[in-house]
Amino acid sequence: MRTCKGYINSVESFGSVDGPGLRYIFFLQGCPLRCKYCHNPETWQGPAKKEMTAEAALQQALRYKSYWKNGGGITVSGGEPLAQAEFVAALFALAKEQGISTCIDTSGAVFSREEPVFSRLSALLAITDTVLLDIKHIDLSKHRELTGQGNAQILDFAQYLAEIGKPVWIRHVLVPGWTDDRESLEKLANFVAGLGNVQRFEVLPYHRLAIHKYEELGLDYPFADVPEPTKEDVARAEEILRTNDYQAYRR
Repeated sequence: MRTCKGYINSVESFGSVDGPGLRYIFFLQGCPLRCKYCHNPETWQGPAKKEMTAEAALQQALRYKSYWKNGGGITVSGGEPLAQAEFVAALFALAKEQGISTCIDTSGAVFSREEPVFSRLSALLAITDTVLLDIKHIDLSKHRELTGQGNAQILDFAQYLAEIGKPVWIRHVLVPGWTDDRESLEKLANFVAGLGNVQRFEVLPYHRLAIHKYEELGLDYPFADVPEPTKEDVARAEEILRTNDYQAYRR
């Protein structure tokens, strides 16, 4: 377990928006989605910047343990952390030995109820305190157009998390002209309302801060002409999604 290796793109020492409290965040390499607005395209594929064992990763994070107040701890993001479930499980098992809060930031895109994936993910979720689940779009065809893949497995993952009572924060990126129409937002609101395990519902405004990354990677940025949402746009979406209904945890 301690020698299980993970492929890491980068880390953040003082994350304040990726789970309860201040958190040490590992951004893993590799993701099956190709979201048109992705702000971490450098994690899609190619060699990882770091290869670390679970033990080494924990020891690196522990240097910041004194800052983990108010439920802080370790978050694993990406890329797609569930694609490296065995490494994340090894890291979280070691973290749990020291009473550290564990959190996953995921799209749920690799979820499956078939073996061996199901057992691998179930074992990981058993030692995960909170899941941040990014639902890109509730509509199947629009999700495919936006990310390159369907959303059936993602919505099934959300249902499974509800079945096991895992605390979840839902995230939804608000992209003008893509994810902000009333019909889709109302459908998403109804889906989330039926889960029963959601602690927070966050609307994340689309931004274009990652354009330089695409340029450095020699990639076209598909949303160069898409405007960022206004504060009024975000407030409207939050009202439709009824985000104030999900405030079990507040910073």
